[in-house]
Amino acid sequence: MNIKLIAIGKTDNKALQTLIDDYTKRLSFYIKFDLEIIPDIKNVKNLSESQQKEKEGELILSKITPTDQLILLDENGKNFSSVAFSTELQKKMNSGVKTLVFVIGGPYGFSETVYAKANGKISLSLMTFSHQMVRLFFIEQLYRGFTILRNEPYHHQ
Repeated sequence: MNIKLIAIGKTDNKALQTLIDDYTKRLSFYIKFDLEIIPDIKNVKNLSESQQKEKEGELILSKITPTDQLILLDENGKNFSSVAFSTELQKKMNSGVKTLVFVIGGPYGFSETVYAKANGKISLSLMTFSHQMVRLFFIEQLYRGFTILRNEPYHHQ
C-alpha cells in the first residue's frame, strides 16, 4: 500500500519543515509515502469562502485517481487513539487498498464535491491547529502507527 498526504499551501516555518522531513524519512522505512503540496490559491481576497473551497477542491481532486481511497482530515471526523489508528491502517492494508490518500484542506475546509468523493473523515483533535502543524502531527501519527504495528518501542502504553 502507498500512502499520500495532500496539503494546501507550503510550510514556511523551517523548524516545522525539518521535523516533517525527519518523520517523512522515518516513515519511508515502513511504507511508500508521498507528501504532495498544492500551492496556495492566488488572489483569495477576491474569492468568497465557498469559491476558495471549490477551487481548492478542484485541485485536490485532480491529484487523486478513481482507485484511491480518500480520507479527509476534518474537525468533524472520527477520533482515534494511536493504537486504534494503527489498527485502522492495518485494516486498510489487509483490504487491498493500493493508495490511501489523506488530505489536509485549506483554511475553510473542503468543498461539497470533495466531501462527496471521500471514503471517510478523521479528526486529530477537538482543538484547532495550524495547517503546518497538522502536517507534522499527522505524519508523526502515521510513523507511530507503523511502529505500533511492528511492536517497536517508540510508543509506550
